[in-house]
Amino acid sequence: MFLSIKRFFYFPIASYFRFFAAIRLRRWNPRVIVITGSSGKTTLFHLIESQLGNRARYSHEANSSFGIPFNILNIHRKDLTLIEWPTVLVLPLINIFKSVPKEKIYIVEADCDRPYEGKFLSNFLKPEVTLWLNVSRTHSMNFEEEAARRKINLEETIADEFGNFAKQTTNLVIANTDDVYIEKFLKSKHIKHESVSLKGQQFDYKVGLYGTSFIIGRYEYEFKYLLPKDTFYQIVECKKLIDYLGFKFDRKFTNFVLPPGRSSVFKGIKNTTLIDSSYNANLDSMKVILDLFNKIKSKWEKWVVLGDMLEQGKNEEREHRLLAREIKKFNFDRVILMGPRVTKYTRPLLSGKVDAFLSPKEVLDFLKSSISGSETILFKGARFLEGVLENLLENKNDVSKLPRREKIWEIRRKRWGL
Repeated sequence: MFLSIKRFFYFPIASYFRFFAAIRLRRWNPRVIVITGSSGKTTLFHLIESQLGNRARYSHEANSSFGIPFNILNIHRKDLTLIEWPTVLVLPLINIFKSVPKEKIYIVEADCDRPYEGKFLSNFLKPEVTLWLNVSRTHSMNFEEEAARRKINLEETIADEFGNFAKQTTNLVIANTDDVYIEKFLKSKHIKHESVSLKGQQFDYKVGLYGTSFIIGRYEYEFKYLLPKDTFYQIVECKKLIDYLGFKFDRKFTNFVLPPGRSSVFKGIKNTTLIDSSYNANLDSMKVILDLFNKIKSKWEKWVVLGDMLEQGKNEEREHRLLAREIKKFNFDRVILMGPRVTKYTRPLLSGKVDAFLSPKEVLDFLKSSISGSETILFKGARFLEGVLENLLENKNDVSKLPRREKIWEIRRKRWGL
């Protein structure tokens, strides 16, 4: 009932903030650059920020129909609790008259969690440039009715929503045309674009616990972070944007900082190495991170802790069964599953050292009692895995580097005993 009411009022209330944000955006009149796609947006966002620095303004942690207007209106929610809303509703009336930012480039990360979101955002952002990374079944349950109504598959429905940004773009669309749904959309709408593709590209990829190396064409790009192979698309799209804007491209990405929950590496209890990829999970991102983890060489045991993939709707069983197939491709020393979906659909298809639990507290207790020392452990999935990881850190100051630090998430983790 609550979710139905929330969905019903989502865009009407968001329209209130968009109205004032559109006025302030017109007063400001920056060059709007949109980053969109199902996954990898935030990594590309940070790659671009490392290149442009203070020459641009950025929509940090704001990628939705509420978040982006909030960012334009300089509204910052601290705790994500209901008590903030009376103030939040008044702030547009005040902030619309404040001075606009001095930066003339605005870098925006834009997601499409539901039907109409791409159209809703693109109609007022009207980007000069759109960078489109991929299409996959993130938030797919929200698109099931729309896909059924139009009698097309989920990926095509999701692609059409993201495609609104490409349709509204005034100058340049940079797109991953190895993604069949992006390529199909751009061709069907006759949208001119610059392609990014691995086909015919000189390319090499190496990853280890201390960093990642990409060879693209004549150049090598080295990072001190764990980055998946698909980061190729982010690197190339970033370079194309910087070249378009006319700035010098820093091949070292000197100022790049990896956002929380995207394969950050921490020291854990008993000399373990913890890899935090707990920010989100769908089947495609699971495939990518499992492949990355498999490529990391270690003389110690390698464990994976995988949580449910949420918002999969009618495809929930199918996606979690396919996850089992992906896990079986690799010879990990132990697999720990957490959540009702992986327990019901994934666990029965696996053999060997596999354990399944329903709650994060059970996983935490199991890990504390089972870790012998020096294991390398990957965390990926939903249901508060960052709370499990938090309790396994050797240096408690590293807690601030984990995702979901807002008060509302702290309250929810405590309900689960974390």
